[in-house]
Amino acid sequence: MPDINFFLPDLASAHGGDVDYALNLVHWLMLILFVGWGLFFGFVLVRFRRSRNPAADYVGVKSKASTYLEGAVFVAEVVLLVGFSIPLWAQRVEGIPDEADSTVVRVVGEQFAWNVHYPGADGVFGRTDIELIDLQSNPLGLDREDPAAKDDITTLNQLHAPVNKPVVIHLSSKDVIHSFSLPHMRVKQDAVPGLAIPVWFVPTRTTAEMRERLGNEEFVFEIACAQLCGLGHSTMRGFLTVHTAEEYEAWLEEEASYLSEETDDFWN
Repeated sequence: MPDINFFLPDLASAHGGDVDYALNLVHWLMLILFVGWGLFFGFVLVRFRRSRNPAADYVGVKSKASTYLEGAVFVAEVVLLVGFSIPLWAQRVEGIPDEADSTVVRVVGEQFAWNVHYPGADGVFGRTDIELIDLQSNPLGLDREDPAAKDDITTLNQLHAPVNKPVVIHLSSKDVIHSFSLPHMRVKQDAVPGLAIPVWFVPTRTTAEMRERLGNEEFVFEIACAQLCGLGHSTMRGFLTVHTAEEYEAWLEEEASYLSEETDDFWN
């Protein structure tokens, strides 16, 4: 089947091919319906023109063709839903990989930014407290007095991950409903206040590979908010950097060293 999803961003995740295939089927169905109903409309305009039908006929056409066509469309939609969409959705919801073998992060949306929280070398997220939230210095309310939080890394609008390894994101919101969207990864999930929703993907191309592929040295994977969330909605942009495994470890070490320097400066 020819691919008519040429307008989509270049694919960079393992599961994205299945999403594109299902979307391709939907678009082919829509194209067939558009052309078919358009031709039918043209036929009706000619067949039942005023000169041929000067008086209104309330009996109408006796043919069952339209009924059969509508039944065929119904069957096609059921096949798309039951045969493709639901299994794909179930795989994404029920097939979350083991966090021990994944890069696990928390992403918290707020008007109008994405706060990213890494558990640090111990792999345990530190305690957060709403009373400690400061929009400038501590937007997540991370309690640095908690032993598990001392090595935690936080960034603003910057998500980093290694290539070819599952990324599990625990998504939430501090205020209103946002929508975490990574178009190149074929990921989009609402961030709902009061809920921590897991979303996952496996990046298959590094940022450097995408820059070479597209011939654009300025390319970045953009994190967009796909849900209108206020007057500053259009400014709510984040960025994903996909590294090699070695580059990712080097980034973690660099962030840990910055954290150590900040801690030393605080106590001195």
